[in-house]
Amino acid sequence: MNRKKNAPNVEIHCTRHTPFRVTGLKSLVDCAGNPLPVKPVMALCRCGLSQGKPFCDGSHGPEGIHGEKAPDRVTDRVVDYRGREITIHDNRGACSHDRTCVIELPEVFRKRKRPWIDADAAPVAEVIQTIEKCPSGALSYSLNGGKAPDPARPPKIRVAKNGPLEVTGGIQLTDDMESAPESPEHYTLCRCGKSRNPPFCDGSHRTTRFRDDAPDS
Repeated sequence: MNRKKNAPNVEIHCTRHTPFRVTGLKSLVDCAGNPLPVKPVMALCRCGLSQGKPFCDGSHGPEGIHGEKAPDRVTDRVVDYRGREITIHDNRGACSHDRTCVIELPEVFRKRKRPWIDADAAPVAEVIQTIEKCPSGALSYSLNGGKAPDPARPPKIRVAKNGPLEVTGGIQLTDDMESAPESPEHYTLCRCGKSRNPPFCDGSHRTTRFRDDAPDS
């Protein structure tokens, strides 16, 4: 796991049954990068039912939040795909299925082939550029035997359209299950309430057709 010092005074905290409690955040933006209102302490929805997404409005009250990790979830395991110049590291257990990698560089990230990654199928610069767009931290890389450092970015949360909270900038995450992101600098948090690996997004919003403009059914 790539270690990086967390952003001071910015934290996301939750338990298995509570929304995301965010403290100290200065930058919360929508999917287009437009700023959303922030408070020193605020609660963000993780059940998919709020009428005021991304903020919690208490709609989880009657139903409750069921944030236990599923026993049959995809577990954390980093697999290395070695090329001549670059090694790509992949943790399927951390993937939010953003699909940027298979859309932008399908010759490297081959959805229907095994092994699914061919590190030598594109110029190294293009591979790096694509990996750096991975919001969950599932993908990372090494050059010359050394793991590439995480980017240096200010703390920010981006609300992906009909998708997860995309956290960047080393925001500390704490919960009652000792969850740890693959990259402490960037990771994705579930908003639909259906992830099998809470609090992280596992792509369940795509199959449940989660939408921001209506509560999840």
